[in-house]
Amino acid sequence: MEVQQVLHMNGGEGETSYAFNSSLQRAVIGMVKPIIEKTILDMCCTVFPPECLCIADLGCSSGPNTLLVVSQILDTTTKACRSLNRLSPGFQVFLNDLPGNDFNTIFKSLPDFYNKLKKQNNGGESRPNCFITGTPGSFYDRLFPDKSIHFIHSSYSLHFLSQVPRGLGTEDNGPALNNGNIYLSRTSPPSACMAYKEQFVKDFSLFLNLRSKEMIPGGRAVLTFMGRRTDDSSLDENCTPWTMLALALNDMVSEGLIEEAKVGSFNLPYYAACTQEVRDIIEGEGSFNLDRLDTFEVSWDANVVSNFDNNKIKSMISSKMDKQSRAISISNAIRSVAEAMVSSHFGHGIIDDVFNRFKDRVVQLLTKEEPKYFNLVVSMTKK
Repeated sequence: MEVQQVLHMNGGEGETSYAFNSSLQRAVIGMVKPIIEKTILDMCCTVFPPECLCIADLGCSSGPNTLLVVSQILDTTTKACRSLNRLSPGFQVFLNDLPGNDFNTIFKSLPDFYNKLKKQNNGGESRPNCFITGTPGSFYDRLFPDKSIHFIHSSYSLHFLSQVPRGLGTEDNGPALNNGNIYLSRTSPPSACMAYKEQFVKDFSLFLNLRSKEMIPGGRAVLTFMGRRTDDSSLDENCTPWTMLALALNDMVSEGLIEEAKVGSFNLPYYAACTQEVRDIIEGEGSFNLDRLDTFEVSWDANVVSNFDNNKIKSMISSKMDKQSRAISISNAIRSVAEAMVSSHFGHGIIDDVFNRFKDRVVQLLTKEEPKYFNLVVSMTKK
């Protein structure tokens, strides 16, 4: 699997698009907002740029969430300047994602975004200038000139790896060491767990090293990504969507619709790290001071997240919302993220069937538990 070619969210604005199915990600961005606000305020008190604040949003995807973060950063910086009796800077915003991302949808939304900025004012003063640029490319490569970026944000991207880990037997047509799984689970052998962990250590260390070259001393970063509660990478805690997807694929194998070897050779470029792994990598790489590392949980189903305040989830599961409707919502959300990867390996012909089976598996899961994502939030300062 060539990750840079197939890892992208579903574009457009249709029923299975990421733009239409990213309410959960929007809620997560809102829950992290207080951390972003505090980080920017601290930065403004120390290394505030005199003319232009350069911001990079890494893994920006497309849809309404993309410019939501930009708006939050602009508002927070403007308020911080006012409290410090300073003039607001101009803003240079770099929106980064892989080349397959639907940048066109983002660009089409920019005129409305700029018009809203023009209509807003702060104490009678016009909003500072904001210039937004698309920056296609992998954040596991260099993206920006040396010492040019003041603030980096990334939400729900860094759990994706630069490649499927080597050593699973599939890259050289060897035996599938993680057979029956498409990610780690209780049945994954220790060698598969180690291969995934080593790939994450390599990738996250590289990410930190590259960003350290691109950021000014004292620059800040806020990173949010999926993780896991325990040190055991093979422990299938509350189950994962990837477990449900693997079960759906294996159901199709048992019915002769997909070859077993085809599933055995499909592994996702994804890793959910625990807090200690992330802490160890940041401290070991050495380019950043770790200011805080927070965790929180959120339901798989964005419909149950009714409110949030100070990074604490206030969720309510509606008794009127039947499990079938909830499972459809969850299935569409996962499909908007994983469809390109699944179809590139198995062909587009199975997509409707496999995600319908995925939905049925989620219905069964919802009768037993309320599945949740475990999230990590990192705030760092460039040394």
